[in-house]
Amino acid sequence: MTALKVNGRTHQLDIADDVPLLFALRNDLKLNGPKYGCGLSQCGACTVIIDGQAVRSCVTSVGAVVGQDITTLEGLGDEKNPSKLQKAFIEEQAAQCGYCLNGMIMRSKVLLDNNPKPTDGEIRQALDGNLCRCGVHNRVVRAVLRASQEA
Repeated sequence: MTALKVNGRTHQLDIADDVPLLFALRNDLKLNGPKYGCGLSQCGACTVIIDGQAVRSCVTSVGAVVGQDITTLEGLGDEKNPSKLQKAFIEEQAAQCGYCLNGMIMRSKVLLDNNPKPTDGEIRQALDGNLCRCGVHNRVVRAVLRASQEA
């Protein structure tokens, strides 16, 4: 049995240590915020926060994160009570297909936690490794700026 602390709760999973964290989150814990995009740590769709750092869960093994605090998109807020960042993404309509949204929000959360008042350039730099094929980058930047102003 492997114990994973996800979104403030400890879960006991009967899973091998070498299984990608993404699979444990989606298949075992039914958390659908992190997405399978490329499986190679290149797109960012699978991003979660582990001990305050944005981490690609598709290439991170379950065994590597035992005892650490893991936060998924579901741990930030929900439909009835979205976080300020999630609310800003909604207000700025910072999604088209929405597939990249998890990674954009999770990376933005880490940025704002470390730099509450980032510049446009700092936001773009922080999100540079997250791919979006729909082209909502400008709306995403506006959403992060909005969230930083409301914090």
